[in-house]
Amino acid sequence: MSKTNPKRLDLLDRASAMLQGKALRDASPLQDQRILPPRPKRFSSIAVLEKSNHDRLEDLIPIRYSRMLTSPFSFLRGSAALMADDLSRTPSSGIYVQACGDCHLLNFGAYATPERKLVFDINDFDETLPAPWEWDVKRLATSFVVAAEDSQLSKSSAQRIAKICAQSYRENMRAYSKQSPLEVWYGHLDLAKFAKEAPNKSSRLHRESLIKKAEKQVAEYLFPKITTEVNGDKRLIDNPPLIYHLDDRWIEKIGKTAVESYRASLSHDRKVLLDRYQLKDIVVKVVGIGSVGTRCFVALFMTPDGDPLLLQIKEARNSVLEPYAGKSQYHQHGERVVVGQRLTQSSSDVFLGWMRGPKGKDFYVRQLRDMKVSFSVQDITPTRLKRYAVYCGQALARSHAKSGNAALISGYLGKSDVFDEAVSLFAMEYAEQNKRDYEELVQAAKTGKITTA
Repeated sequence: MSKTNPKRLDLLDRASAMLQGKALRDASPLQDQRILPPRPKRFSSIAVLEKSNHDRLEDLIPIRYSRMLTSPFSFLRGSAALMADDLSRTPSSGIYVQACGDCHLLNFGAYATPERKLVFDINDFDETLPAPWEWDVKRLATSFVVAAEDSQLSKSSAQRIAKICAQSYRENMRAYSKQSPLEVWYGHLDLAKFAKEAPNKSSRLHRESLIKKAEKQVAEYLFPKITTEVNGDKRLIDNPPLIYHLDDRWIEKIGKTAVESYRASLSHDRKVLLDRYQLKDIVVKVVGIGSVGTRCFVALFMTPDGDPLLLQIKEARNSVLEPYAGKSQYHQHGERVVVGQRLTQSSSDVFLGWMRGPKGKDFYVRQLRDMKVSFSVQDITPTRLKRYAVYCGQALARSHAKSGNAALISGYLGKSDVFDEAVSLFAMEYAEQNKRDYEELVQAAKTGKITTA
């Protein structure tokens, strides 16, 4: 997908696409990718954050701010709308892909394919939308700098890691540009293979521990930990204000109607599978940082024999990229999220679907956790963060190659490290901007301009 003649670019042969990509450097030089244009006069980061609170559950907004105040990295995670505004003013080659939209290092991780194989990929698509590929790369590289500095790594180490991330993206994009569309489509990053290819025993044991942890993130394992028995029926356990029940009549009046709407989005074989389960309970669940205040539910389904199925029903709102990249072609934002996820992930959840609630809110549905594990930002070392940056850069390149024209992007990027260096410098500068925005939020909390939990 590209802003420049999007209809025919996918049918260019590789050599022509490479040349056309290289020609784009005339209008948007690689070294200009380091530029972070100044914000408009009277710009307020707090005003952007407050605007992003529109239509969130008001009682939960203080929790969102409290989580963002934990650290500059937590702030970055919760301020996708703010960075989208800044990225919209940065230089771009004009090539569009199905962008993640909130591409930071904790939105990558391991999860199970329908065949129960653990793969590594992007795992958050709330903001997905066709947009310039550079926006994802720059947000990802910036997240590595901010995470590194949060962990007291030196600025030189932080910049090196950001450069490694961009280099991995560039080199892997070139590799994907030489593959057929089917090879890219079928490609995946196997977590078991990563474990076998670990450079030393310590790394191998660490990766194997992640695999074991993931294998426990399934409904059968979670079910006894998060449920209790009430009058002979299984119920999800309350933990207010983060997990709580609504009125029991809500399940009968709204919950079952919503499930029927979700069921309609599934293919026939998935409907057959879902029909073997019956809705038993629903709770409200507060999730993430940027998502706090949006409507999110966990639904418990069970078979007559007591086998559990846990689904997460998450509100899908307007993408933060829409004001700058254009509106979605899908009328339901749940469908936007699901289609974007299927288009970019190597393999997606069998229960992935969407629905519109009785009050007109859009949602997407997926299994709760289902062998999902994420990178831990605790005890970060430069070596571990560098390796993770390589994996994230590769996963992002595969994602963009699947939805976009890999040869066109690779032609623009070239073989030198000019782009890598430019992105690392951008990431360093934006990390400083992020720090200033974070301090502004800290000050707003101290003066009572915002309310925290």
